[in-house]
Amino acid sequence: MASRTGRWSRMLVGAALVMGGMSSRSGKGAGLALVGLVPLLAGAFDVCLFGPLFGLPLKGEAIRRKVGLIGEDSLLPHPPMAMTERPALLH
Repeated sequence: MASRTGRWSRMLVGAALVMGGMSSRSGKGAGLALVGLVPLLAGAFDVCLFGPLFGLPLKGEAIRRKVGLIGEDSLLPHPPMAMTERPALLH
């Protein structure tokens, strides 16, 4: 859920819940829209609310660092680096 794909999924599901709730124009729809704000904002602000339930940090950056997902900090993928620009791994 802390990966780029997980963040996009949370934001899209949250946006769908907000739009669906607002389109119904009822009290239940407004509640659904408020519930949809949670995954939408959590994905946008890079917070994983279920992280502490699994013994992981709350911030997505800290989760990715802990599990080894390096380079997925931004929501949009970066273009591939040229071989000369890639950092060398020194052992």
